[in-house]
Amino acid sequence: MAGKRSIAILTGGGDCPGINAVIRALTKKAILKYGMEVIGIQDGFDGLIRDRHRKLAYSDVSGILTMGGTILGTSNISNPYRWAEPKGKEIVFRDVSRTVLANLRALKVEGLVCVGGDGTLAIAGRLMKDGARIVGVPKTIDNDLCGTDVTFGFDSAVAVATDAVDRVHSTAQSHHRIMIVEVMGRRAGWIALYAGVAGGGDIILIPEIPYSIEAIAAKVNDRKKRGKRFSIIVIAEGAKLVGGEIVVKRLVEKSFEPVRLGGVGFVLGEQIERATGVETRTVVLGHLQRGGSPTAHDRILATQLGAEAVDLIVRKEFGRMVAVRGGSMTSVSLETAAGGPRLVPLDHHLVAAARALGTSFGDEIS
Repeated sequence: MAGKRSIAILTGGGDCPGINAVIRALTKKAILKYGMEVIGIQDGFDGLIRDRHRKLAYSDVSGILTMGGTILGTSNISNPYRWAEPKGKEIVFRDVSRTVLANLRALKVEGLVCVGGDGTLAIAGRLMKDGARIVGVPKTIDNDLCGTDVTFGFDSAVAVATDAVDRVHSTAQSHHRIMIVEVMGRRAGWIALYAGVAGGGDIILIPEIPYSIEAIAAKVNDRKKRGKRFSIIVIAEGAKLVGGEIVVKRLVEKSFEPVRLGGVGFVLGEQIERATGVETRTVVLGHLQRGGSPTAHDRILATQLGAEAVDLIVRKEFGRMVAVRGGSMTSVSLETAAGGPRLVPLDHHLVAAARALGTSFGDEIS
């Protein structure tokens, strides 16, 4: 690599439709426009810790635009500042950031592109302060990163969730049931809001608006009075009762974000059955929302973000994340990006539109 300009890229956190489109755009632009070599770090920060990487040739990224996942692999538990190692029956945490910085220096790259959400970008920000040259690319299906109007992966997740809501309508109507569709969104309800509106959900429950069983039961009973013997509820995994707590599925001690949510739909289903007497079923979409081919929107957005990241490195604008603001490409500081979450505003135009159409958010008894 002596004498040859080069950049590196890693993908951290959960997988997400569109990551490969970013890798493709970055690699092709770096090679074709700047004559650079591109080094792919394997399995996120785990690859920097263990010094595992490979050169990405033009042929390596041809044909990956439509592929889900990431050809480089990823990890959502490898934090260089809190590296988990087994010691007997216990887990010991160590700071191995100096190893990461040394391995990065040995690659002699002009900069590192970190593709990820707030966890990945928070780590990237710390490494930047410790001497690394880093540029971020926003990636999360939750659409909750600060500093950008939208993240790639969100549109694909909404498409999957909307399709699921469409499909449960027929069984709900046939059996006169309440069907609950639980979607991702631990802190922000963007997926539930957009999929709920797009799918015609009768009740949409998001973390930003605590709900009451009384309000939900009132909505269900009101629909029954009007001859609607079924109801569709779309709920984000982080939604909670007024004065209640989020439903935690399990804890992953080694992870940057140890709390794993899931199951609020089942809890809600039991509560609704007791309150209304209406048979209720729950569908948890889980990782289905993160898998599969990205939508056309996400392919285009990811391509733009990946291409812009190369330019940031060439211009030596480190410590920045590529962002979309007002429909245009720009950049914000990594500190801004990791300062989330970006929540759904209570006065958001889509919330207002849904309420005007009779959709309940579980907070008002009509």
